[in-house]
Amino acid sequence: VKKRQQAIVGFLEANRISFEEVDITMLEDQRFWMYQNIPEEKRPEKGNPLPPQIFSGDEYCGDYEDFFQSKETNTVFSFLRLPSVKGYVSM
Repeated sequence: VKKRQQAIVGFLEANRISFEEVDITMLEDQRFWMYQNIPEEKRPEKGNPLPPQIFSGDEYCGDYEDFFQSKETNTVFSFLRLPSVKGYVSM
């Protein structure tokens, strides 16, 4: 989990994309909000979804696998619901 979080944070920082990192282990209300706002089809059959889960405001973008796929297809900015930027750093 930590390695995946670092990969996402590193990409966002390298591309100067502002973000808020939320530690759901410390904030129960944030953890509950995250669980409630992940679409049913993205939830595991058993247990709770693992972080990192990515949101743009209140809109669910996806999980690490979705983020990684968007990097592979050069669609990260649309994945993050951001306007496209020329010359972003691909990692």
